[in-house]
Amino acid sequence: MRKALKQFLLAFMFSACLFVPAEAIKTIDINSLVTCAETYDNQAVTVEGEAIGEVLDRGDYAWVNINDGTNAIGIWMTASEAETIENFGDYKHIGDTLKITGVFSRNCTEHGGDVDIHCASMEITKSGYRIDDKVSSSKAVAASVLLCSALIIVYIYFKVLKRLKP
Repeated sequence: MRKALKQFLLAFMFSACLFVPAEAIKTIDINSLVTCAETYDNQAVTVEGEAIGEVLDRGDYAWVNINDGTNAIGIWMTASEAETIENFGDYKHIGDTLKITGVFSRNCTEHGGDVDIHCASMEITKSGYRIDDKVSSSKAVAASVLLCSALIIVYIYFKVLKRLKP
């Protein structure tokens, strides 16, 4: 019995050594990357933000810009990765939220000294969507009143101008 207990404890201690707690990948806000560029230069970083603008194709690779609310940065990725992004943010759309892990460069020699991230992996964490803007009734009424006022002023102006002409 004592031998079985020793074997059990030994097996338990050995198996406990195999289970190392995993740390979740910490995302860094883009503004911190820009302001502390020397610290993060040529380091693997993870950022998360909304895809904005459009894909800028460069053959087998592409540029995609992301904005996390603090700042924006260009991401250099394969064209096939860029094709998976369906929605880009603009005035009428919220873009897909991307989680990018890659190497940060504060002055990338490959891209003319630009600040960028060379993507190693990309994950779409949230799909984007179209924004439906509705004009409020108070704005519609105000616009109608202003339009009518402008038309009346133009009418009066031309009536006065006709009287002044000899």
